[in-house]
Amino acid sequence: MPDTARKDTPRQIVVMRHAKAEQHGPSDFDRHLADRGVEEGALAGRWLVAQGFVPDHVLVSAALRTRETWAAVADGAGWDADTIETDENETLYEAGPETALDLVREVPEDALALLVIGHNPTMGYLAQLLDDGDGDEDASNALVMGYPTSAMTVFDLTGDWADLDEQGGTIRAHHVPRA
Repeated sequence: MPDTARKDTPRQIVVMRHAKAEQHGPSDFDRHLADRGVEEGALAGRWLVAQGFVPDHVLVSAALRTRETWAAVADGAGWDADTIETDENETLYEAGPETALDLVREVPEDALALLVIGHNPTMGYLAQLLDDGDGDEDASNALVMGYPTSAMTVFDLTGDWADLDEQGGTIRAHHVPRA
């Protein structure tokens, strides 16, 4: 595809905080999802399907609870996670919003629908950082009220991932599934 055509390609990104995790584990990195988190991950997957979202690339923190969130989301959505390109990224575990944005910029250009699953406060800040203010007003307002476990924000954007910048996405929807 010529570069000029790619610049106008519609893309979507969903920024998601991991689902509810157990309070304790061998380490913070190795905490499992709580039963409620597994249920909420499945609800998140069903909600994403209802939004018409199907990822072709997933960027997920390498921490156990984020990987388990991705598995629960995929299961709830009916997606075969093994057929969706998934980047389990150790850097995302401790990343701040600017580093998380840099990781998004490294997503392969052939990806049109990206799901990012990470941790707070980074995911909440990343969602605020991407918001261009032109989308769903209620969803945009919800971002400033906090970003609880399982929170998801869907953004529409155009252009290459490598060119994504602050205020580069238009919020289409925001949702916090609860079991």
